Amino acid sequence: MAEHVHLPAAAAQPKGQDWGQLLWLAGKAQGNAQGLTLGRVTIKAGMNNPRHRHNRCEEVLYLMAGELVHTVGDASVRLKAGDTLTIPRGAFHGATSVGREDADMIVAYDSADRDFELEKP
Repeated sequence: MAEHVHLPAAAAQPKGQDWGQLLWLAGKAQGNAQGLTLGRVTIKAGMNNPRHRHNRCEEVLYLMAGELVHTVGDASVRLKAGDTLTIPRGAFHGATSVGREDADMIVAYDSADRDFELEKP
């Protein structure tokens, strides 16, 4: 049986961005997961994260607060708190926080070694 690994809240280091914040909770870099990555992402109201893709992993996003317009490939979907979006491996995607409050979400990936590639203009 595998040993469990506890990551206290104080050990999680938020990474501020111009558009919001990333807080990685589990994965290879955190040393506490071998098969997935889990994080919390905040996008400030009126801001967007850059379009990007993950070639090695599928992503699932659960929106806890706020509203997003999220593009996946050529499609666009409006998300409200409580909605879930699944993003296929290799699909370019990005989100704009369109509500009055910051968008706060949990993101999960089916790899502990999540990759990230920005879309070129």
